[in-house]
Amino acid sequence: MEMLLASAVGILTACGVYLMLRQRTFPVIIGLSLVSYAVNVFLFATGRLAQNLPPVLNHNSVAYTDPLPQALVLTAIVISFGMTAVVVMIALSAYLSARDDRIDMARDDSYDDEQATGHVNNAEDEA
Repeated sequence: MEMLLASAVGILTACGVYLMLRQRTFPVIIGLSLVSYAVNVFLFATGRLAQNLPPVLNHNSVAYTDPLPQALVLTAIVISFGMTAVVVMIALSAYLSARDDRIDMARDDSYDDEQATGHVNNAEDEA
């Protein structure tokens, strides 16, 4: 069971990082969501994988399940939902203002000219 959970965390993290490295906004948002799911599963696993144990230690039980990771995961789910909504609204406003959802870290003028005119400016064209 632990190997399955560790594999799920690893696969979710790897897929999330891969999607966050894309140059479109929608895959980046999905990648952020996958990474937050991976963190939630990891936090949930920190409370031990135990079945049929009470959440609070009483006089009849020998062991108990730690309720703190469950509370942390519940809080993280609410926060990640709110942050996803904020990121979607920011991406939507950026798309509506630029009419493109491409994420460019470093824009140069030649890229803008290629998009506007449809061809590449060469040194021969300018001479």
